[in-house]
Amino acid sequence: MRVALDATPLLLSSGGLARYTAELSVALADHYPADEFVLLSDQPFAMPAPETGTLFRGGLPRNIVERRWWLCGIQREMKRMRCELFHGANFAVPYLPLYPSVITVHDLSPWMDPGWHHDADRVRRRTPPLLQFGIATMVITPADAIRKQVIEHFRISPSRVVTVPHAASHMFHPVESAAATPYFLYAGTLEPRKNLQAVIEAWRAVRLRHLVDLVLAGRRRADFPELAPEPGLKLAGEVSDAELVQLYSGALAFVYPSHYEGFGLPVLEAMQCGACVFVSKDLALRDLVADAGVRLDGAAAWVEAMCQAASDPAWVAARRAMSLRRACDFSWAHTARRTRDVYVEARQRFLA
Repeated sequence: MRVALDATPLLLSSGGLARYTAELSVALADHYPADEFVLLSDQPFAMPAPETGTLFRGGLPRNIVERRWWLCGIQREMKRMRCELFHGANFAVPYLPLYPSVITVHDLSPWMDPGWHHDADRVRRRTPPLLQFGIATMVITPADAIRKQVIEHFRISPSRVVTVPHAASHMFHPVESAAATPYFLYAGTLEPRKNLQAVIEAWRAVRLRHLVDLVLAGRRRADFPELAPEPGLKLAGEVSDAELVQLYSGALAFVYPSHYEGFGLPVLEAMQCGACVFVSKDLALRDLVADAGVRLDGAAAWVEAMCQAASDPAWVAARRAMSLRRACDFSWAHTARRTRDVYVEARQRFLA
């Protein structure tokens, strides 16, 4: 099987979409050498590097017609590259159903609160007809909670929607870390949906009792307000993966107060580094952390949990062990296998 994957998310410098696209394509190439996987985009992008397999790069649009990428360009490039199926990793597939296709719908946040996404109008317009008219043969969601929401919101057959959990890269593992001051950590895009003001306010209350910092690591999106400097609040910006491993491993706890998630990949990365994790009561995060994470609702609960982490090392150590055990339930090899199963089903449905 020769599969085309949408490489558009690889234009992003960081974030879950870029991580998902890179890790999935590498896992597919490494675990299915008999197949071929081609990354396609109408703009230049950095190619992921498989350990043992091979990934192929498609060409850019060659003329003004092919610049209408999702209508014409991508179809022509798939024909040139002899691709048999398309996987859209970011809410999109080609507009004309000339080939079987799979679309990953990471969450329904573009349709839930306009304030969460200032530039998602194209997704809001484009994705519903791709799903409702059957242009996308099959749909992947990263959590059962999102699968249910997709089926209900877009009114599509449950048989077309399959849950395939994400995973964390093997580069995330516990390492020795000796921070001068204890700290809580948030890692991910700084954006309105992540509810960061709630955890900042809880940390301020905790800092009145315990000398502990709050580190925010990640790309600040244009619609996220600037944060004024204050003692103990560390804005790390985008950090390398090696730095992120250090941050995850050394944190008193990883804090993720998001209003809504499709999966919560940074949470799994933190757990795989042995971090104690505090999350909101979002349904997808519930499925991800199971009993290993502390699920919190309301300012008082966040303050109480953060104070316990700052004052009870034995409790934190027990939570770290629980995180490591839970993280073992996920792997990109498993994600690649489940994804390829969806490809096979999409081909069968398309040809039926």
